[in-house]
Amino acid sequence: MNTPTSSAAMSGLAVALGVGLIVGIERERRKGDGDRRAAAGLRTFAITALAGAVAQLLPVPALVPIGAALVAALAAVSHWKSRSSDPGMTTEIALFATYMIGVLCVIAPSLGAACGTVLALLLAARRRLHRFATELLSEHELHDGVLLAALALVVLPLIPSGPIEMLGGIAPRPLAAMVLLIMAIQAAGQAAVRWLGVRGGLLGAGFASGFVSSTATVASFGDRAREQPLHTGLLAGAAALSAVATWVLALAMTTALSPGAGLALLPVALAGVAGAAAVGLLPLLAPSPAVAPEAPASTRSALRPREALAVALALALVALLVGTAQRHFGDAGLQVGIALAALVDAHAPVASLASLHAAGTLPTERFILGVLVAVGTNTLTRCAVALAAGGRNYALRVAAALMASLACACAAAIWLSRP
Repeated sequence: MNTPTSSAAMSGLAVALGVGLIVGIERERRKGDGDRRAAAGLRTFAITALAGAVAQLLPVPALVPIGAALVAALAAVSHWKSRSSDPGMTTEIALFATYMIGVLCVIAPSLGAACGTVLALLLAARRRLHRFATELLSEHELHDGVLLAALALVVLPLIPSGPIEMLGGIAPRPLAAMVLLIMAIQAAGQAAVRWLGVRGGLLGAGFASGFVSSTATVASFGDRAREQPLHTGLLAGAAALSAVATWVLALAMTTALSPGAGLALLPVALAGVAGAAAVGLLPLLAPSPAVAPEAPASTRSALRPREALAVALALALVALLVGTAQRHFGDAGLQVGIALAALVDAHAPVASLASLHAAGTLPTERFILGVLVAVGTNTLTRCAVALAAGGRNYALRVAAALMASLACACAAAIWLSRP
């Protein structure tokens, strides 16, 4: 066991005392009065944190686990003899955690301070956390969250992380992570509809649906615009916000596959986001119609894994086709392949471009040009779909947002390319 210097020991003791005081103050406020008051308060938590730090400092074998066992035993006795009407064990568990954090403060003071602060925040946010778990979070949302956590923590680490040449250099693990990202956005979109109300929820649903397919989002809201012509402006604004999602997801995928390309795309993507959001959010400034639009149904799980997997398969297929086009026909074949792939969806060609950039076969300038070609081609597709699905009035509003987004992105790219 390495004995720390006197300055390091004093620093660890000071941080441990600070942690004990912060957590103890929070517990003291909830301790209560009279016969039903809790056993541990400000002084108990401060002493416990200091005890953990001292146990770590003293060169006595097994002193830390002995102290931990003693604190756990005292916490158990305190809970057994408690007369409080609240049967929870939060204070007892927090007391043991404070001892362990006191030990950590000597080993790594900054990490110990961070852990103590998080513990105090968790204790202080009791009512907010309870309200979130019991009132704000629905049964379906809880199920979706648990499923996403299981996929992220159990399944994702088992997927190989190395690149596969036949996929254009895309690694399977980032591809799987994108599937999880899309599913998480699906869940967030349904929660937005329920939490933000119909107007805000529709705009949030339009934004979230764009992470799956902006074209499908434009078509879906266009059908509703034909059924509810009084709300064409609001539905067109919601569809326009899917263009924001297109840029956000393009930036996220690019950064995951090639951080350098993501940094180069950042100002262009932000300009595209600003253009689409400026037009898409205009319905919020307009007065609400007398009859509110119908809210999307939320009686089932928000997760649609088939759609997310379809996006992942499209990414892999387009990456293969675009990579082949570049190898056989050079830059001209690359741009033509990108344009053809983007007729259906812009996400897949952007991912393939990012993988080529990461492999060192595509310079940054060509990458930015390819992204603009992909988004521009897909913009034409979405405008045509808006006209067919929602009619002339709906299509004009959607096209205004999409063209504004593309124009801002192109202007940013031209400005950045100046010598």
